Amino acid sequence: MSELTETEQQSLAEIPHPSLPEGSSIYGGTKVFPDYQAEPGQAYFTLVHGIAHESSVSFVAILQATRALRKGFESAIYFYGPGSMNAMATRGFPTTGNSAFPGEHNINDQLKTFIKEGGKVYCCRFGLSLHGLREEDLIEGVIPTHPLDVQDALIHYARKGAIINSTYMW
Repeated sequence: MSELTETEQQSLAEIPHPSLPEGSSIYGGTKVFPDYQAEPGQAYFTLVHGIAHESSVSFVAILQATRALRKGFESAIYFYGPGSMNAMATRGFPTTGNSAFPGEHNINDQLKTFIKEGGKVYCCRFGLSLHGLREEDLIEGVIPTHPLDVQDALIHYARKGAIINSTYMW
């Protein structure tokens, strides 16, 4: 560490660090709402328009869809527009599959888990084309769809009475 000025030392000493030891509770753990489970035939549909790694929107939407699946809901995720980038198996640097930063493959890994556990993942072909992405580079099990399917998928799940989680970045 480089030599600190007197003012820098004073600033560091003003508040002791860490203020609490690791493992200290700083938030309560009371869950306010019941842990609802799906009733027979209930569905949960997620639309994702967010870009991978540009915010937590896309990843949190996948986590919520996975949780709904585990609660017994028929659960599906639909990536469209820039959200289509989330479904790419070719993520990585310097080669596919290598993480250039911790968490680079969180979305990929969670989508694979979601599909393996019985969730359906759809991805708009037009959304892929907008970003120069190839259909053959989709994560295995992701179902490519026609651009007009976005609206009809929404109608399909609405008619089923699905809980609809529509995430949109911007």
